Amino acid sequence: MRGLITGFVGAALLAGGQAQAAPGPGDSGEAAFRDTYRELIETNTTLSVGDCTLAAHRMAARLSAAGIPDAQIMPFAAPDHPKEGGLVAIYPGSDTKAKAILLLAHIDVVEAKRADWTRDPFMLVEEGDYFYARGAQDDKAQAAIWTDMLVRFARAHYRPRHTVKLALTCGEETSGAFNGAQWLSQNRRALIDAEFALNEGGGGRTDGKPLSHGGHLVEQTVMVGEKAYQDFTFTVTNPGGHSSQPVRSNAIYELGDALAKLRDYEFPLQFNDTTRAYFTKAGAARGGAMGAAMIALAANPADHAAEALVNTDKQLHSMLRTTCVPTLIEGGHALNALPQRATANVNCRMFPGRSSEETLAALKAAVGDPAVGIVQRETGKPIAQVPPLDPMVIVPMERLVARYFPGVPFMPTMSTGATDGLYMEAVGIPTYGTAGEWSDPDGNGIHGLNERMEVKSLRVGRAFLYDLVRAYADRP
Repeated sequence: MRGLITGFVGAALLAGGQAQAAPGPGDSGEAAFRDTYRELIETNTTLSVGDCTLAAHRMAARLSAAGIPDAQIMPFAAPDHPKEGGLVAIYPGSDTKAKAILLLAHIDVVEAKRADWTRDPFMLVEEGDYFYARGAQDDKAQAAIWTDMLVRFARAHYRPRHTVKLALTCGEETSGAFNGAQWLSQNRRALIDAEFALNEGGGGRTDGKPLSHGGHLVEQTVMVGEKAYQDFTFTVTNPGGHSSQPVRSNAIYELGDALAKLRDYEFPLQFNDTTRAYFTKAGAARGGAMGAAMIALAANPADHAAEALVNTDKQLHSMLRTTCVPTLIEGGHALNALPQRATANVNCRMFPGRSSEETLAALKAAVGDPAVGIVQRETGKPIAQVPPLDPMVIVPMERLVARYFPGVPFMPTMSTGATDGLYMEAVGIPTYGTAGEWSDPDGNGIHGLNERMEVKSLRVGRAFLYDLVRAYADRP
């Protein structure tokens, strides 16, 4: 494995991040694709008022209209979650012994409040160089591309060697809600069985300007591994009393003390094959003191001076360890009473291989106060696993990056967030976040206000992913 990583990094070590994205092949289905994208975005799929099942049925109708037999199009919904359904579609290959490829995307989106947005978040708006809408990038762009891809396959009467499967699922954005990818992995494992899966999580990063107006890509990545998501509840209880007679024993004070200890606790530094390759390659591309520190730390994790500098970058800091941070707090029951209860939600992103149980033990040790109750909000979640840097997956992607984005460095990365790849990996389906699309350094408003997707990124990403899946599906 180490030899593979060295060869991969060395082969991809290209200078010249000034390159523009090469245009994809022309396609007369561009207008139809945009219509698919628009329909998916304008179908509200938030947990509060949305309907993933409706979105899945609309995508199923497009596949059926393209000529894919209804027997190969399988919308699904659990009876107790009728609006959180999804879709599986099978596009059969010519070789029944060749293992399938799974295209995975989630169709649910984060909540969006109209009063806070400049534009209606559930209407697709093209303005300047960008599309604006909730889900414009996360993850309805990829979901629309995958759906459109099978439509294109059917209309061209394409016959791949390997079967191509599509899974559009709900629940990725809400921990604790029904999750379609998890449900499929536990209840319909044979339906989604595949040699590997392609998912969100990879892609490019610009220098902050749209490529249509002089911007440049600084990198393209393939996601090879991700952290696992887990929430913990911190709780302090107290008899309370009249606020006119305060005492030091106060649930809010005690909770604040516990959170201060959490703030000062640092989980230990870790590397895996993916992050070591990323730090080596990205450090060389970045240059300067930070780049040198990244390379030095990958070579020697005990280099504390290098770690101190790397830790000043919040993304790099998070890639090196488990992280836990308070995200919600609640306490007290009346304006004029001492609090009887105070709680905080602590959100953890656990480094691959780390379990919820050992993270819980680390939190309890860091707080060191048995009066503070700490419990997992969910039990039984899989431990995040890292798929191999498999040349069968990596090399075709690397070649296409060189063709579409000449001179742009290509490297593996580990997501500090979390995707539904967690559930695929847990049942033995290696899952990779694809290169091809890109975003700006500010994250394009994903999970926040005025989410956007560069128009050129969507167009080129669609062409790139079409060529990529064809390369995988046609291989001997």
